[in-house]
Amino acid sequence: MALIVARLSKERLLTSCSLLPSDEMDGPISNTVGPLPPPSRAQSVCHFPESDPVGSWIVDGLEWNAPKPMHESLLNASLRWTIICDAVAVAKILNATLVIPHLEVNPVWKDSSLFGDIFNVDHFINTLKGEVSIVRIPPKEFAWSTREFYGTGIRATRVKTAPVHASANWYIENVSPILQSYGIAAIAPFSHRLAFDDLPVDIQRLRCKVNFEALIFVPYIISLGRTLEKRLRSPVQGHSTEFAQQVVEENTDQDGKYAVLHLRFDKGIATLKHLKLTYIFQDMAAHSACDFGGGRAEKLALAKYRQVIWQGRVLNSQLSDEELRNTGRCPLTPEEIGLILVALGFDSTTRFYLASHKVYGGEARISSLRKLFPLMEDKRSLASADELANVEGKASVLAALDYHISMHSDVFISASPGNMHNALLAHRAYRNFKTIRPNMTLLGHIFANKSMEWSEFQQAVQAGHKGRYGQIRLRKPKQSIYTYPAPDCMCQG
Repeated sequence: MALIVARLSKERLLTSCSLLPSDEMDGPISNTVGPLPPPSRAQSVCHFPESDPVGSWIVDGLEWNAPKPMHESLLNASLRWTIICDAVAVAKILNATLVIPHLEVNPVWKDSSLFGDIFNVDHFINTLKGEVSIVRIPPKEFAWSTREFYGTGIRATRVKTAPVHASANWYIENVSPILQSYGIAAIAPFSHRLAFDDLPVDIQRLRCKVNFEALIFVPYIISLGRTLEKRLRSPVQGHSTEFAQQVVEENTDQDGKYAVLHLRFDKGIATLKHLKLTYIFQDMAAHSACDFGGGRAEKLALAKYRQVIWQGRVLNSQLSDEELRNTGRCPLTPEEIGLILVALGFDSTTRFYLASHKVYGGEARISSLRKLFPLMEDKRSLASADELANVEGKASVLAALDYHISMHSDVFISASPGNMHNALLAHRAYRNFKTIRPNMTLLGHIFANKSMEWSEFQQAVQAGHKGRYGQIRLRKPKQSIYTYPAPDCMCQG
């Protein structure tokens, strides 16, 4: 992605950053599972004080004066949710205006959805009004500044050296001079280009505000999500075991309860033209470098895919399958996650929603999972043909629908960490909802023991997951604010 910035003429406006739920949020999210046990230091959403409209901040141990308001501004961002949050933060650091992001076409999912097809643009602009100026399209004088322009030659206005997790000072020292000289600058690449630590409090809180308040889905996704959620909550028998009852607590406000399983066994198709190859592959399996039982042909295909897509920059490929599993680096298979869920107390009466694209290996790969949980649904089993017609072929919209349903579930569990898992882990923790975090290292050791009896397996799984149901965990240095929102996004009670 590219981040394009230009000089700003308008007065810099900053107002208080409120992280209380907005009336225009993605529907009222009722806490259907009851409150979680409080952490050692209580956290809650809160109002933040007004920020200094110009002032100075302490960054990297140095006093840093925010740049003077400049003439004209343009900031263009794209791609993932977290990158949009970082783009807004950098816009504030540079006193720039954000142009509504352009989402790149993913070569695997071949999805051409626009930002406005997924996110509510009006809400995005209005929520951040007073924090960062946002425009839908760039001014006419910058019409020449396009992706094609920056992709067809060396440009003096392009910044290619932004380090991963760059500090605020880096942007001031390296991008502001270009803005002063040329009036516009393009930062590409931009993924993971803003630090998580040593940033002004205002910037951290703005990231939180974008993540949890400004980015909500368009009305159609919300409406369809609520419809499918209502169908999921049709009356079903309660969970039969005491352990599952502990995980999914009684709620008299809803007809029924449901849990979401994010399988992460998605199938995609990538055409590698220069190799004249078309792969039907499992992206997560390829990057994990683990052996999923597909034989030599699958190993070779995934290895070649890793080489082409990541140019060999996959650290896991240097380790053996045994080493990967013993260190918890292998995603759980449908068979493994099924056994874990049963061990945790879920049974054939549990209503599950399967959040996934097209499963790698097809229905045959999840047949055992469906036998264990016959009430398991997905968007294709819940939605009508007419409802699906509006979203088919739009991977980003389908993912947004999964996100909405996952966010409103009584319990969420993912087969392995990843972008969606991390986003939901943070969002559900922020709303005080329950999320089961699989203990990947423990599970790797457990599944390596082929002689373990069921009772021993069940006891080990339950003991290893106590305290892993979404309790607030304070972010440690270098950890993502988008995975661990406390304490940056929450006040101490």
